[in-house]
Amino acid sequence: MNTYSTLLLVFGFLAAVLLVEGVYWLWSDTSSPEFKRVRQRLEGLVKGEAGRPQGGFEKKRLLANAPKVHALLSQYSGAQSLDHLLQQAGAKSTVAQLLGTCVVSGLVGVGLGIFLRGAWVTMAVTTVALLFFPLLRVRWQKSNRMARISSQLPDALDFICRALKAGHAFSAALSMVGDEAQEPIASEFKAVFDEITFGVSIKTAMLNLAERVPSGDMRYFVMAVIIQLETGGNLTELLNMLSNLMRERFKLFGKIQTLAAEGKLSGYILTALPFGLAFILNILNPSYMHVLFTEPMGIKLVMGALVMMGIGVLLLFRIVNIRV
Repeated sequence: MNTYSTLLLVFGFLAAVLLVEGVYWLWSDTSSPEFKRVRQRLEGLVKGEAGRPQGGFEKKRLLANAPKVHALLSQYSGAQSLDHLLQQAGAKSTVAQLLGTCVVSGLVGVGLGIFLRGAWVTMAVTTVALLFFPLLRVRWQKSNRMARISSQLPDALDFICRALKAGHAFSAALSMVGDEAQEPIASEFKAVFDEITFGVSIKTAMLNLAERVPSGDMRYFVMAVIIQLETGGNLTELLNMLSNLMRERFKLFGKIQTLAAEGKLSGYILTALPFGLAFILNILNPSYMHVLFTEPMGIKLVMGALVMMGIGVLLLFRIVNIRV
């Protein structure tokens, strides 16, 4: 087994894992039962306000700095989805800049394949892996930002409760959170206050917040506020109960993460062990594994092993990924 075969195996496995993970993320964001349930609830809440003008407050985000490129990208729904992803990730770049980064990264993959003088399969796998790396990085930024907002939300709800008890209006309490809280939750509440100030109804502004921050805790907060607006009740007591519930959930989630840490570590070790062992054997005795990659039966065994490893890794991490 030579160095090029080792790189081919490594990049092939990484590309397969990234492909499976990307398909799972796409399914969880668009077709999962939890997403459909929350979407139906939000559509039921906003039903009757669809198509109502909001006074022209909504600001259209630019998909590109160049007007012609913006007009071209506006014709594709995928560009709007990418822009929504960038907005949720808190990125300052445009869709055109993200696509340009993907193209440059793919060209780097092509150059790396040519430099290594590998087969066309190696070049293709390397190019695809680097091509989608910027998108995966944005997805990671989005997940990290959503987790930070969820961790900051209980303190923000307590702040709103204290402001309401002091006699401030709900919109003023949102403004205080935007001024006093830390990022990234401060900018989101500040955006809600700005929308309300410019004439958008509280219900619509809260629904926009749920769309910008697609986390379960934020959606519970939005639903609680909208239900209180429609049916009445003590909003302070409701938000106080919700913040306590979120804190208890975080405590339980921390305990589960601690118990699942051993399983995750086992997953990392079992994933890296075959490739590390193959790399070491290739250095110590290159002829030992040469037959495995030259004989047809050996190639079939390697491909079968990669497929089984991919399925095993996916199942292992699905088992230890416990939702609370």
